[in-house]
This record gives sequence, structure tokens and C-alpha cells, in this order.
Amino acid sequence: MIIHIFTTFPTLFESPFSESIIKRAIDKEIIDIQIHNLRDYTNDRHKKTDDYPYGGGPGMIMKPEPIFAAIESLKSHNHSSKKAPVILLSPQGRQFNQSIASELAIESELILICGHYEGVDERVKEHLATDEISIGDYILTGGELAAMILVDAVSRLIPGVLGSNNSASQDSFTQDLLEYPQYTRPAVFRGWQIPEIIKSGNHQKIQAWRRQQSILRTLENRPDLLSNAKLEEEDWTFLKYINELNKQSKTQ
Repeated sequence: MIIHIFTTFPTLFESPFSESIIKRAIDKEIIDIQIHNLRDYTNDRHKKTDDYPYGGGPGMIMKPEPIFAAIESLKSHNHSSKKAPVILLSPQGRQFNQSIASELAIESELILICGHYEGVDERVKEHLATDEISIGDYILTGGELAAMILVDAVSRLIPGVLGSNNSASQDSFTQDLLEYPQYTRPAVFRGWQIPEIIKSGNHQKIQAWRRQQSILRTLENRPDLLSNAKLEEEDWTFLKYINELNKQSKTQ
């Protein structure tokens, strides 16, 4: 996958993409991350990418000219980029989640626009971007951090990026459930022991325990996810049992 990132601050991406799993994926040529400096597409000697908002108001707005020029230049020189999704990272977009990450992971190429300052000229959203994505209901200084998060979440779903192809399928949110508790050696740490079941070697019982723990953790921390989760009959039986226990504890 090729990921193009258009930003006013390209050096912000140097460290995050030069370490760990993302770096290994780049070295293996599984993903190719190309950072484009929007200042290279300005027409004035000060290389301005922002200006005051029409109608007044605080802050500065990112100008449309450099953004349009940058992406149009990419598409004119790169045939494969013509059909790539153009994603504006903005707090007004649809909220990013694991489902959207999976949706984007099957693309061969992505184009990301990092918003900044008080926002981006609306004409970018109306006439250039094909999608608008937010990473949450809060405001960041710019879209660069959001782009890093999106790249990380999408990249790990691409075959070959993670050490095991099964790793991503067991992540939290993949099945609208939070992940079960994980343990490693030592079996006893400061007197805290790991559950006996996961040392049993009985993989069927371990899988059943993990499934129950995943459901329990989701119920406690993110009950909103359960309405979309794909639950089996035994999962509903377990939920009913937990609800009965909760009722009993409240009456005592």
C-alpha cells in the first residue's frame, strides 16, 4: 500500500515512522509512506498555506490553492493515485474505528490531508476530499497526529505487517468486543498469579474462558459495543448469568 500524507509540517512524521512495526513494514516494502510538504505548492515567496477567515473570527484557515495544487500534481504524475481515496483529517468527519480501518486497509493507495490552524477552506471538503475522518471528539493542533494514528491502525491490518496474520483478528473492536486479558511469564509476579485455566493446556477451555472474559470486559467498560457484537447462543447464556449475579449482588 502507498500512503501519501500532505502536511505543512513534514518533519513531525520522521520519528513515528522510523521505529517498530511501521519501520519494518516500510523496510519490507509492504507499505510506502510518502510525505508531501504543502509549502512546496505555494505561489508566494513566504510559502503561506494559511490566511485570515472571510467574515472575521479567530485563528487562520488553510488556503485551498496549495492543497488542490499538491494533490492534482500527484494525480497527474501518478496514474494509480487517480482513484485513491482523498481523506481530510478533521474533527467534523466520521469517527474513526476498527471497521473503517479495515475498510481502508484493502485500498492499494491512500491520500491523507492534514488540517491545521482553525480549519481548512470548505472548498477542499466540497470539491477535493472524498472522505472526512475524525479520530475522536476532541481538538488537536493539527491533523498530523490523526494521520499517524490512522496509518498505524490501517497498516497493521495489511497482511505481512504483523508477525502473525492472526494477531489483528484478535484485537479489541475487531468483533465489537474488547480483547480478553493477556499474560506472560513469570506466572507469579509480586504474589499475583495468572489464572490457572490458561496454564492448563486445554485449548478449548482456554478459548471459552477468553471469550467470556472478552464479553465481561466489554460489558463493564464498553456496553455500547454489545449491541453490534456477533454473539453466539452460549454468549447470551453467559451474559444472562452475569446479569443475574449482578442483580443478586445489588439486593444483598
